[in-house]
Amino acid sequence: MARSGRRLMGEINVVPYIDVMLVLLIIFMITAPLLTQGIEVDLPDAAAEPLDAELLRETEPLILTVTVNGDMYLNIGDDEDKPVDDQQIVARARAVMRRNPATPMLVRADNAVPYGKVVAGMVLLQAAGARKVGFVTEPPEPVE
Repeated sequence: MARSGRRLMGEINVVPYIDVMLVLLIIFMITAPLLTQGIEVDLPDAAAEPLDAELLRETEPLILTVTVNGDMYLNIGDDEDKPVDDQQIVARARAVMRRNPATPMLVRADNAVPYGKVVAGMVLLQAAGARKVGFVTEPPEPVE
């Protein structure tokens, strides 16, 4: 039997792996900005104490978002990007409180929302059984 003069190559061809990695990189670069969910609100500035990080690691807080036009959103359920009415807010918050009474309840309201609408959202969370309701704010800009 005659052997050809070619030797077997003991190297891995990495070019296809590089191609796949570049395609994945492009896909992630395009989809990453789309994955940031949430409702756009202009939070008020306040020098408030931050929440206990350990508590937030243990339990994801229930956040009621109030937009500038008065719509309310909850960060639980399949339709986080759709406004919810008062009965849905109370029912969902009550279900969360039954599952874990230590769940932090937060109101995240736009800076331009009338105070009465923010208080109405807070009252809905209290009607669901929340003993404490916190507010989400932005830290103030440092003065130079």
